[in-house]
Formats: sequence, C-alpha cells, structure tokens
Amino acid sequence: MTAPHLLVHDHADNVGVVVVEGLTAGTTMLCVVTHDNSSFELASKADVPIGHKIALKDIKSGDTAIKYGEDIGKFVADVEKGAHVHTHNLKTKRW
Repeated sequence: MTAPHLLVHDHADNVGVVVVEGLTAGTTMLCVVTHDNSSFELASKADVPIGHKIALKDIKSGDTAIKYGEDIGKFVADVEKGAHVHTHNLKTKRW
C-alpha cells in the first residue's frame, strides 16, 4: 500500500487529517480509515498544510464537525467535499 495522504478515524467522521507535507490542489489522495484500515480516494480542492483537515463530503453551515468519531465543532460556512477545513469555516468547541 502507498503511504496515505489523509487519515480518517471512523466512518462517521466528516473530516480527515492531512498527514503529508505539500498537499496541493487537484491531488487524488489516498485516504485511510484507521478504525478498520479501509481506504478510499478523494481529490483535494486546495493546497492544505499537514495537520489541517479536509471535508469528506459537502457540509452546510451549522453542521457539526465529526473527527475521531467525536463532535469537535460547528461549521460556520458551507464547505465542499475535498475542501480545506480550518478556522475560516469551523468554530471549535475547545475554546
């Protein structure tokens, strides 16, 4: 198996985490679900830094962000599948 670009913890998650440096828009990412080691492909719509999130599906403003099978925040803008998820479109519940 090739090294993954994106890790997803659970099938219920709607965001995954970039695990490579230099991810660029248009990259067809190998995405691995760590819960069962399954995989899928997803195209990145933006350059996304390592450690940042990418939407796994189209998401509406007001929806809950699910990462590691847990509620981590609320989307404050619509986000397209494959788009960068960060402070510009997600309000965390940590602060």
